[in-house]
Formats: sequence, structure tokens, C-alpha cells
Amino acid sequence: MKTIRRLYFYAVAFVSIEIVLWGLIGLLRSIVSHAVSDSASALAQALSLILVGIPIFLIHWLWARRAAACDEEEKSATLRAVFLYAILLGTLIPVAQNLLALINRALLSGAGLYVSFAVVGGSQIWTDNLVAIFINLLLASYFWSVLQSEWQSNFDKENFMEVRRLARFIWMLYGLLFAMYGAQQALHYALVLSPAHTLGVAGRETAINAIALLLVGAPLWFFAWKMLQDALSDVSEKESLLRLGVLYLLALGGVTAVLTAGGNSLYLILMQLFGEGKALAEFSRSLGEYTSFGVPFAVLWAYYGRWLSRQFDFDEDAPRRAAKQRLYFYILSFFGLAASTFAFISLFSLALDLITAQSYLAAGGFAEPLARALAFLAVGLPLWLWTWIPMQNLALADGDLGGHARRSVIRKTYLYLVLFASVIGIMVSAGGLLFMFINAALGGKTNDLLNSALDALQILIVFTALLLYHLSALRKDGELRADDLESKQKKFTLTLLDHDGKFGAALQAAFAKRAPNLSTQVVSVAEARGDFSSDALVFSSALWAMEENPLAGRLRSFTGIKLAVKEDAAGAFWAQDVFQAADYARTLAEGGQIRPQSSKPNSAWMTVIYIFAALFALQFLFGLLMFAIALATGL
Repeated sequence: MKTIRRLYFYAVAFVSIEIVLWGLIGLLRSIVSHAVSDSASALAQALSLILVGIPIFLIHWLWARRAAACDEEEKSATLRAVFLYAILLGTLIPVAQNLLALINRALLSGAGLYVSFAVVGGSQIWTDNLVAIFINLLLASYFWSVLQSEWQSNFDKENFMEVRRLARFIWMLYGLLFAMYGAQQALHYALVLSPAHTLGVAGRETAINAIALLLVGAPLWFFAWKMLQDALSDVSEKESLLRLGVLYLLALGGVTAVLTAGGNSLYLILMQLFGEGKALAEFSRSLGEYTSFGVPFAVLWAYYGRWLSRQFDFDEDAPRRAAKQRLYFYILSFFGLAASTFAFISLFSLALDLITAQSYLAAGGFAEPLARALAFLAVGLPLWLWTWIPMQNLALADGDLGGHARRSVIRKTYLYLVLFASVIGIMVSAGGLLFMFINAALGGKTNDLLNSALDALQILIVFTALLLYHLSALRKDGELRADDLESKQKKFTLTLLDHDGKFGAALQAAFAKRAPNLSTQVVSVAEARGDFSSDALVFSSALWAMEENPLAGRLRSFTGIKLAVKEDAAGAFWAQDVFQAADYARTLAEGGQIRPQSSKPNSAWMTVIYIFAALFALQFLFGLLMFAIALATGL
């Protein structure tokens, strides 16, 4: 209930202060530009926003401040941190946008160009931007002082640290967006537009806009990234999943964009070599466009790929560090395999067309499919080999790292995903092949049956080869994993302590069913003698808590692994830690009921699903960003 109430008050406070903010900006813009008499409706709208928003904001914000002052939980709440940092983002980002508009128009005006060419704010005037900057900075300064006082007070700051980290990454990505777009525009001007153009000539605005974007974006990125780097002295920052996710996003986005631009560039070059390309001027322009797009992302990939490798090294646990690397490599491997498969299918299809249709060359269709297939092959095959071979070698290696690699959920997901795609490809191609033969046998109309059948057959062969190869890899993993695990299990010994004559039999039956290779022995508590010579002890939690436990001293002094099995006790609720105990007590005091936690372990597959869903969402957002850049640059 507290969370819902907190969400309501902070959400209303945020919306109402934004209404007041832009109402004030609209009012001051009207006054400064002397346009009050000309736009009575705009003035009325601004005043109405201010008069409605102020009381609503004060009611909700004052409640939030009073609640935070009286309640430690409210003071350290995540929603409070989100509200404060969201207000700063909601005020300082417009400051950056208006600053960019001011600089952009000033540079365009100084170059003798129309200010309407500006990337942002081409239809505004300088007073519009100054008013917006002043009001947003005024509000930001107030909430900045509130936030600083919060950091100086003595309370649990863990939630605030997480939200601050998120805010810094937003600023870093925001500045990086401007810097990347500015770099792309600068390269576009240098490689596509004539550098010999003088100021005032059409197209010169591209260089001016690039300078403005870099002047605003580069400092924002630099200082935000520097703050994130300076925070690496904190262990929680090094282990941050948010940091790891952002680095994944930037590295994967960078390599995807580079390979896309490189593949398109190679396609253009091959078309020129085959004599089917564009005129030299148009070819140079198209190649320059792809280059201007690929070079900034190549720098992005190189820089953040290096930091992603360092992020892996921060993890001192070798298996966990290897798992993080596997995720990155298997994603790239899947992309490379998909591109390579398409390339091989295209090349085989082209070869069949050349064999079965001699008029194909005269039809003028040879160069385009060959150039496309070779471009996909040149991009996809090296990427697949570069990522798959190290992962396969690691999975075949001896030792703990090899065992972890073979048991990896990420590797299994990759292999089964490829098997799924292969089976679907086999089904589609085999179905098409059977349809053609049955249709021909029944006297149906067929067009070039031989060529179509051979084309479907070669697709069937490619997917069958893909299936057999990855199926053999999966089977090899299973064989090595089974041998390795069985050997480890047989070497591991357990002593099962029976305190009531029934518990030991139940334990032994469970172990025989779930872990038959483990070496177990049942020892009665009453008959236990000497020290326990085993790797682990398994006993009831009731035995551990028993007041007159004859094995109490020996249990506590045992240096091996101790596994306590929780048994139900009448009227007793088991809490995992002291915080859960406090939550249980509060719920019972309020007349609520405690729902026992499931003993079923969390599924590792769900973890993988969440990771892939997050990566897909990030890639989708990055795709939208690249699409926007493509629209702006005409790619």
C-alpha cells in the first residue's frame, strides 16, 4: 500500500511541476517577444497551466517532503530517488536541447546560411531558448539542492545509488547520441559533399550542424562517462548489471552497424568490379555514405568492446566471468551463422541457375545476386569463425572451465536455437520439394520444375548439414558432461544423519531417485561415533535446533559442507533472513496470512529468457536510433 501511495504522490508531483514549468516558459516567451496582444489564447493557456499546476504540485510535493522527514523508509525509497533524478533529467535535457539550438543557429547565421537548417529549433528565436534555459535551470537548481541535502543526510543510500547510476548512463547515452550523429554528419560532409564548397553554398549546413552537435554532445558524453569511470572504485559499480547491460548494448550495436555498413560497401565495390555498378560519381557518393555511417560505429565498437572485456575481468569468479563472455560471443556467432547460411544458399542457388539456364548470363542477372551473396559471406563467415571456434574449443576443453562451458545454459540455448531454425528450414524446403513432385505427378502446372526442385534440394542439404553439425556438437557436450559429472559425483561422499528412524530412509530414497551416483551412508544419531569422514553432512533442521543434541559439538566443528533439510513444525514459519522475519511478523500482526515459499528452484531458463528479452529490447531501441540516423542522412 505504501508503494502505491508513494507512486501516486510522486507521479502527480512530477506531472504538475512539468505543467507549471512549461506554462511559465510559455508565459515568459510571450512577454519577452511582445506577442501578448497577438496571441491571447497562448497567454490564457500559459496562465491556466500555472494556476492549476502550482497548488496541485505543492500539495503533493509538501506531503512527500513531510513523509520523507518523518519516515526513514520513505526517505530512502526508490521512487523518491527516481522522482528527484527524473526531475533533473526533465529539466536539464531541455537545457541541452535549447543550448544546441542556440549554438546551431548562431553558427548557421555566422556562415550566412538559413537558420531553418538547424538540427533542433530551426523555427525558434534566441529569446525562446534563453527563457527555456533560465526557467529549467532555476527549477533544476532547487531540486539539485534537495538531492544534495538527501545525500548528506544519514540514511540507507543503496536505492539512491542505483538510480543515480541509471541517470548517469542516460546522460552518457544522450551525449553519445549527439556526438555520434555529429561525427556521422561531419564524415558525410567530408566524404559525400564536396569539401571545396564555400560558406553559403547548399550542403554546407551539414558541416555546421555537425560542429554544433559535437560541441554539445562530446562534453556531455565525456563528463557523464568520466563520472561512471571514477565510480569504478566502488565494488557495487563494478558488479552492476546495468553497466554490463549498457556495455553489451553499445558493443553489440556497434558491431552490428559496422558489419551492415561494411557489407553494403563491399556489395557496391563488387558490383563495380563486375561492371554492373553505378557511375563513378554516384558510386563514390554511396560508398561515402556507408563509410560515414560505419566509421563512428567502428570507433564505438572498438572503445566499448574493450571496456566490455574489462568489465568481464572485474568478475573474479572464473565460471561467472566466462558465462558473461559466452553471452556476447554466442550472440555474435548466431548473427554470423545466419549471414553465412544465407550466403551459401544464395551461392548454391546461383550456381544451379548457371548450370540449368544458359540464358541467365545474357539476362544480366549474374552480378547482383553474386555480389550480394559474396558480401554476406565476407561479413558473416569471419564473424562466425571468430566467435564460434573459441567457444567450441572451450567446450571441448578439460577441467572446470570446460565443464562449465558444456553445462552453460547460454550454449544450450544457442545450439537448440540453431537446431530449431535448421529443422524449420528442412521442413519448409522438404515440403516445397514434395509439393512440386506431387503437383507434377497429378498433372498440375509447373514452371521450370528441374531448376525449382534443385533449388529446394540445395536448401534442404544446407539446413541438413547445419542440423547435423550442431547436433553432433550437442551430443559431444552431453557425452563429455555425463562422464565429467559422473566422475565428480562418485568422488563426493555424504553422511545422512537419521534422528528419528524415518528421516534417513526418506533421505536415502530421495538421493537414490535424484542423485544415484553419489556415495551416501545413513548414520543414526544415537549410534554415531567418532568424526565424520565425508565431504558433506545432511541432517534435519530439527536436529540442529534440538536443545539436547548429542552431536551438537561435532556438527558445529565439522569442516565440510553442512546441508540442513527444513522440516515442517506445527505453528512455525521459516524465514530466510531477518528481513523476511520482520515482514512475516508485520503481515501476521495486520491479520494477513503467510504464503509458504515454493521449494522449487528458480529456473535458469527464465534467467536466460530475461537476458535475451532485455538484449532484444535494447537492440530494438538501438535499431530505432540507427533508423532515425538513416532517415536524417538519407541512407
